[in-house]
Amino acid sequence: QVQLVESGGGLVQPGGSLRLSCAASEFTLDYAAIGWFRQAPGKEREGVSCISTNDGSTYYTHSVKGRFTISRDNAKHTVYLQMSSLKPEDTAVYYCATGPVYPTLLAYEYHNWGQGTQVTVSS
Repeated sequence: QVQLVESGGGLVQPGGSLRLSCAASEFTLDYAAIGWFRQAPGKEREGVSCISTNDGSTYYTHSVKGRFTISRDNAKHTVYLQMSSLKPEDTAVYYCATGPVYPTLLAYEYHNWGQGTQVTVSS
């Protein structure tokens, strides 16, 4: 099973930026995508973005389009989430995950999760 380790979270002021990293033990075409998800207190886990392991196509939830960018470094087995123009409502624990048979932002399609990294947007 692929091991995933997230890093890069922290406290940032509104309008600021952060880059999250998801280091995977390997990249494999056994799964179709690597995704980023977030979960705020009292809310359901939400799909934020994913990137296809096949052709690098990217997908975003509407609320982050134009602000977040997902990318990958195949040599480092790492997927990044560059977050800009951050808002207080972006505050959550952010997780990366693998496992879907097609690129999707549906959390139930993923079965392999990292431990999460906290992002707090506050002045």
